[in-house]
Amino acid sequence: MRRIPFDLELYRNQMQDLIQHEPEAEVFWRALDFAVEAHDDQWRRSGDAYILHPCSVAKILVEEMDITNPEMLSAALLHDTVEDVKEVTGEIIGEHFGNYVRAIVEGCTKVTHVSGDRQANNRNTHRKIFTGAALRPEVMLVKLADRLHNLRTLRAMPKAKRQRIADETIDIYAPLATMFGLFNMKREMYNLALLYKYPKQGAKINNHIRQLEQSPIGEYIVEELKKATVRAKLYCRIKIRTKRLWAYYDIVSKILVKQIDTPLEVLIDVEDVAACYTALGVVNQTFKPIPRTIRDFIANPKPTGYQGLHARAIIEGQKFLFKIRTDDMERKAQRGLFRNWTSKVGKQGRFIREIQEMFNVIGTEDAVSYRDVIAASGIKEIYTYTPQGDLICLPVQSTVLDFAFRVHTEIGRTCLGALIRNKRYSPAHILKDGDMVRIIRSDQAIRFDQNMLTLCTTPRARGELARGFRVRRRKVTSDVGLSMLRQEMLRYGIPFDLIEGKDVSELLTRCSSESVEELYTRIGEGRVRLRSVMDVVKDVFWGGTSPLVTPTGAFNKIELTTLDPVTVKLSSCCRPTPWAKDNCALLTPNGLSVHNKNCSKFKELNFQREDAVNITWKTRKTGVRKQQTLRVLRASRKDIMRIVGFAPNEMEVQKLEIMSSYSSLYPAWEIGFRTPNLYMLQKVLKHFDKSNVRYEFELQC
Repeated sequence: MRRIPFDLELYRNQMQDLIQHEPEAEVFWRALDFAVEAHDDQWRRSGDAYILHPCSVAKILVEEMDITNPEMLSAALLHDTVEDVKEVTGEIIGEHFGNYVRAIVEGCTKVTHVSGDRQANNRNTHRKIFTGAALRPEVMLVKLADRLHNLRTLRAMPKAKRQRIADETIDIYAPLATMFGLFNMKREMYNLALLYKYPKQGAKINNHIRQLEQSPIGEYIVEELKKATVRAKLYCRIKIRTKRLWAYYDIVSKILVKQIDTPLEVLIDVEDVAACYTALGVVNQTFKPIPRTIRDFIANPKPTGYQGLHARAIIEGQKFLFKIRTDDMERKAQRGLFRNWTSKVGKQGRFIREIQEMFNVIGTEDAVSYRDVIAASGIKEIYTYTPQGDLICLPVQSTVLDFAFRVHTEIGRTCLGALIRNKRYSPAHILKDGDMVRIIRSDQAIRFDQNMLTLCTTPRARGELARGFRVRRRKVTSDVGLSMLRQEMLRYGIPFDLIEGKDVSELLTRCSSESVEELYTRIGEGRVRLRSVMDVVKDVFWGGTSPLVTPTGAFNKIELTTLDPVTVKLSSCCRPTPWAKDNCALLTPNGLSVHNKNCSKFKELNFQREDAVNITWKTRKTGVRKQQTLRVLRASRKDIMRIVGFAPNEMEVQKLEIMSSYSSLYPAWEIGFRTPNLYMLQKVLKHFDKSNVRYEFELQC
C-alpha cells in the first residue's frame, strides 16, 4: 500500500488563518501536537496518514459549521485517540486538556467491552454516544463532522462496510444533521450515502438532475424576477438551485423516487429583513402563488432557528419554491447556529434543551426505538398553533398528545384530547398543518395505552410515556420481587426480618442495587437471578449455609390485583384467562409473561425454577378498565334479548348490534359491555356458558 504523508505545516497555516483571533487558541495547538504523536505511524486504508482524519474533522467544524471554539476543535483532533491508541485514556485527556475536552472525547468513543453480536454492539455504541450528547451536544457535532469526512473518503473501504456506513448515515446521522439545522451537511450526507446504497438508481436520478439544470425555464424565471426587482428598485441576487439526490429520498418509505413535486428552488438574497417582505411582494406579483403556501419563518422561525420567507408557484405546469433570505439567514440555514456557542456557558436556549432532551430519551430509554425517533426528527414539519397564537412546530404525523407534551410536560400527562375547529378529538388524533389546538385536560394524570408510544413522533412524548409505563410496571414488579424473596428465604429457613437489619448494605452492594426497593424490582423483572441473591443472602446473613435444603421444583406464588398490560402480558400462544388456576408467569424486564402451564410453547422453554412464579388474581379487587366485546355466533333476536336481559346487573351493556345477516332468523351478534371487576366479568361469562349459545370472547386489558 502506497503511504501518503500528511502536510502538517500546510494544515497549521490554514488553521492559523481560521482561528488566529480566538482566545485560548493555544489549547488547539497542544492538542494538534498530542494527536500527531498519538497517531504516529497509523495509516488509513486509503494510504493516507491517519492524522489526516482528525485534522479534517476539526477543519470541517471551522469551515462548514462556523465552530471556532478551540476546546471543541481540540476534542475533534483527539476524538479517536482513546479508542485507537492503547496508551491514551480519558484520564490522560482530562489531565492535559481539561474535563470539558475529556467529556466530548469520551462521548465520541465507542463501547470498548464488545460481544459477538454486532447489532447489539452498534446499539450500545449509539446509546453511549447519545448519552454523551445529552450532557454535551458538542459530542454529536464532532460525530457529524467525523461521519461527513468518513463518507467523503469511503471509497477505499470494502463494499460491505460502505453499505453499512451508508445505511447508518441515512437512518441516523443525516436526519440528526437536519435536526441540528446543518442543512449543507445533511444534503451532502444524503447525496453520498444514497449513491453507495442505491448506485444504479442514484446514477439515473443524477442524470435526470443534470437535465433539469439545463432547463430553460430556470433562466426565464430569473430574467422575469430581475426585471420586476429593477422596477421595484430592489437590490437582490437571484439564482436557481436544482435539488440533488437527497430530495428524492422518501424517508417514510425508505426508497428513492423518480420525481419530486418541486425539483427546482429559486433563491433570492436581499440586504435586510424589510427587503425580504418587499421581495415577497415582487415574487407574488410576478408569479401567482399557490394559495395557503406562503410561509413566514422570519416572524416564526423554525426550531432550528432557520429564518426566511417561502412561497410556491406553478409556472408552465411545474411547481417552484421561492426562498427569500438575507445573507445572515442564508449562512445560518446552511451552517447552523453554533458559531460562538458552547454548552459550558450559561443557561441554554429552547433549541439546545430540546436536543438534549431527545438524546436523553434515546440514550437511556430502552422502550423507545432511537432509529424511529431520529427518523421522525428528519421528516417534514407541520405548523400548529395554541389558542394564544404560539407556533408549535411538529413532525408530520404528530398526534394531539405530541402537541400537548411539546407545550408542557404536565399538559401532556393530563391530556384527555383536544378541540380543533370546535370538534373534539382523542389524544391519538393526527394533526394537520395549520391546526389550532386547544388541549382538554383531566384533573389527574391519564393512564395511556401502550400503543400511544408507537403513535407519538416527538422524543418528549415518547420519553414521558415510556417513563410513565416504567413507573406503573415497577410498582407491581417491586411487590412481586418482595414476595418472591420473602417466600424464597422462608424455603431456605432464613428469617426475612434480616433484610431490615444493618447488614443489608453489604447485600445491596454485592447485588449492585442502591436500595432494597431496587433489589425487589430487579428480582421481579428477572434482571437478577433469585438464586444468585440467595447465595449472597446466605453469605451475608448465615455464614454461607442455610438451615434447610436448597428448594427444588415448586414455584413461588404471587397474587395480583391488576391487569395493566404494561406489567401483565397474557401470551398469545395459549391465551390464558386470569381466573384459571394453572397459570404461570415468567419474569422479564418488560413485565410478567403469563402462560397456561399446559401451553406447549411454555413447556419447550428452558428456564430455572426461580425464573417463574405461579400467578393468581384477586378477582374482586382487580378492576377491568376497558370495554369488553363478546360475539355470539348464532342466536335469534328473542334469545339474545333474553340472555342479555337475565345477565348479572353489573353487566353494563353499551353496544348490541348484528354482526352479519347471513341468517335473518339466527344472525351473529356483537355485545359491548363493561364490568367493574374481574369477578363480575367471570360471572357474566358463566351466565353465557349456561345459555348454551356459541360465543367468542377475548379479554381486553
